[in-house]
Amino acid sequence: MTTTTPTYAAVAERKAAQTTALGVLLAVSASHMLNDTMQSLAPALYPVFREKMALTFFQTGVITFVFQISASLLQPLIGLAADRRPMSFLLPVGMAFTLAGLVGLAFASTYPLLLGAVAVIGIGSAIFHPEASRVARAASGGRHGFAQSVFQVGGNFGQSTGPLLAAFIVVPFGQHSVLAFTALAGIAVVLLTGVSRWHRDQRARKKQAEAAAGPRHPPATVFWTITALIILLFSKVLYMSSLSSYYTFYLMGEFGVSVQTAQVMLFVFLASVAVGTFFGGPLADRFGAKTVIWGSIFGVLPFTLLLPHLGLAGTAINSIAIGLVLSSAFSAIVVYAQELTPGNVGAVAGLFFGLSFGLGGVGAALLGMLADHTSLRFVYQVCAFLPAIGFLAAFLPSPRPTEARGSGSPQTP
Repeated sequence: MTTTTPTYAAVAERKAAQTTALGVLLAVSASHMLNDTMQSLAPALYPVFREKMALTFFQTGVITFVFQISASLLQPLIGLAADRRPMSFLLPVGMAFTLAGLVGLAFASTYPLLLGAVAVIGIGSAIFHPEASRVARAASGGRHGFAQSVFQVGGNFGQSTGPLLAAFIVVPFGQHSVLAFTALAGIAVVLLTGVSRWHRDQRARKKQAEAAAGPRHPPATVFWTITALIILLFSKVLYMSSLSSYYTFYLMGEFGVSVQTAQVMLFVFLASVAVGTFFGGPLADRFGAKTVIWGSIFGVLPFTLLLPHLGLAGTAINSIAIGLVLSSAFSAIVVYAQELTPGNVGAVAGLFFGLSFGLGGVGAALLGMLADHTSLRFVYQVCAFLPAIGFLAAFLPSPRPTEARGSGSPQTP
């Protein structure tokens, strides 16, 4: 009896810790959903701002550029700073920036005020993503891919609501309707305050785990591997940008569907992206992040090559397949890079989240210029070959040297 009582106590304690960690993970994912839902409001208001302020297409593009720059350039810097000096208040502060940006967006009456509002929203995003990704990893219980997917799928779900918000709330009710969404920011601040307190108590354990992480790759190997991952991310993000930015215009131009139908089809595509993102992490835990990166980016090539040559029904089905396959790469890329450089979880998350923002914005602008001079069909014919870059994933090393020499399993203990 004296030997079984501690065992039961230990099991109960472990189950309680796992339940708490899962609750934290779900809270971070829900906050990610709320964060990205609010970020989708600015693009939804573009038609309103164009009419109210008589904006040119270039000025409209600058709005996206300002948001992407403020959201992307600051992320790795904030992640690196938090790696060196943890700041438990970052998450609620980041969401407070988003809330302030929403209020500014609702009342912006001039173009400079509008740019300032989207810049503040971008700063909120830059603060949120690297720190929230760090919390997701701390709450993973060793299932880093699963945790990253749960975290990321919240953001994907939030992004996918953008077209629906545009169609049914923001455009019909105008600029001031944005104020209603500040309630979401308030909810997120409350959630993230609790999450931050939990994370503060986990930092000592995290440092011990990093100290026992084992040998690392030489700096030169880390450098070229991170470079290869950035190239792979570029191919993924640029193709995703071609669909998320111009898919509705392609559907209306090629098949003559209505705006509402095109928006719904875009929502279906973005929903498939969310589903693919969710399954990408567990697959990385099971088969290794390198395998998932390879299969996701290079494996989507047949579907992208088919897209410009299909009818409406085939395009809809094929776009779902593209979303499911290609989106599974992002969680695997982040997990792989974090395993490659232990101790730099926030900086790595900030780098890749920031790049996904920045490359997406630059890609949308470049593809828009190409479409202006050719056609959207031509854009999709060219972009169809981007996943061929995924062949580069075959040359990635194992994220940990000891795993490459051990059992061969790429999974993280």
